[in-house]
Amino acid sequence: MTVTGPLDGIRVIEVGTLISGPFAGRLLGDMGAEVIKIEPPGAPDPLRTWGQAELDGHNFFWTVHARNKKAVTLNLREDAGRELFLDLVERSDIIVENFRPGTLEKWNLGYDVLRERNQGIILVRVSGYGQTGPEAHKAGYASVAEAASGLRHMNGFPGGPPPRLALSLGDSLAGMFAAQGALAALYRRSVTGKGQVVDAALTESCLAVQESTIPDYDVGGVIRGPSGTRLEGIAPSNIYPTADGSWVVIAANQDTVFRRLCAAMGQPELATDDRFVTHGARGRNQDELDKIIGDWAVTRQPADIIATLSEAGVISGPINTVAEVVEDPQLQARGMIADHWDERIERNIKGPGVIPVLSDTPGTIRNAGSARPGQHNDEIYGGLLGRSHAEIMKLAEEGVI
Repeated sequence: MTVTGPLDGIRVIEVGTLISGPFAGRLLGDMGAEVIKIEPPGAPDPLRTWGQAELDGHNFFWTVHARNKKAVTLNLREDAGRELFLDLVERSDIIVENFRPGTLEKWNLGYDVLRERNQGIILVRVSGYGQTGPEAHKAGYASVAEAASGLRHMNGFPGGPPPRLALSLGDSLAGMFAAQGALAALYRRSVTGKGQVVDAALTESCLAVQESTIPDYDVGGVIRGPSGTRLEGIAPSNIYPTADGSWVVIAANQDTVFRRLCAAMGQPELATDDRFVTHGARGRNQDELDKIIGDWAVTRQPADIIATLSEAGVISGPINTVAEVVEDPQLQARGMIADHWDERIERNIKGPGVIPVLSDTPGTIRNAGSARPGQHNDEIYGGLLGRSHAEIMKLAEEGVI
């Protein structure tokens, strides 16, 4: 029997649409879990039509978050649909949902009901603000969560409006924390035999990655703002222009690394200059230091800069577009530019690989997501739940599946 990853044998029900919940489901599926994705009949996940590239009427955001999943249709607003769902719950380990809090309860599918059918079931709930608190009832999107958490305030350039992050980072962060919570709950269940609720909020996920912003404010009243291409007080760590008009990142704010940078630039005296000799001094004289490094970099080709600094043990790198990312030999060697077989267009398409990399039971990409909603109805309702073909056809005619 082929092992597909460390979660081989774990069954996940994913109910919900768009990004955060499906991202959590994808991460669990990448690690080998069997993920059953539920879509309401006649109302497929909008991700099927998202993405900026199109081929033969198909878009490809779907392949990122629907990979390794089996698609069924199910109407949870119908009694027969709820009963099918509870039958699945009996045979599953984890449910991932990202509805507004209270939605499952409205359908009489709250955790108390689920636990009656399966004491070990783990319910992963992703929402804008969490399941409790005065704003729990509000719907949430990543853009609002990034702003409300303070994350967006730190993005952009001083004096300018805080721009939107280029990606739905809040959704991705919430999905990752949700998957982490699911794994922790699985481990705890192995000890107690009981499941629990994992409550992941978009706002809190954005808050969790903000380094020392809260204690800095609490102790010193510091309100960190946008700093453009650098971090204030952390120097040198910036982007610098090169001879061909492109930019490179050079990060040498640690004292030992800064000394290597000075030597590599042929200016070792900078390492003992009172303006730059310590981390604090470099932060106070950041503008001067950036100009010195920029004057050195702008006369050199980016490949030469990176090779010179890498040999000297200084952290540096290019600012790649996605066209350069897919050709990156390091990412290719690690399997991070991975082929997905997409049956909609009958060819492989590239996407992100499986992370993290496990030495003994690495995750795998088995498919690029279902070609159509309900594609696996017969396999799940017939093979797993034992419904006859006639029963399945009747459920379809009644709009239950």
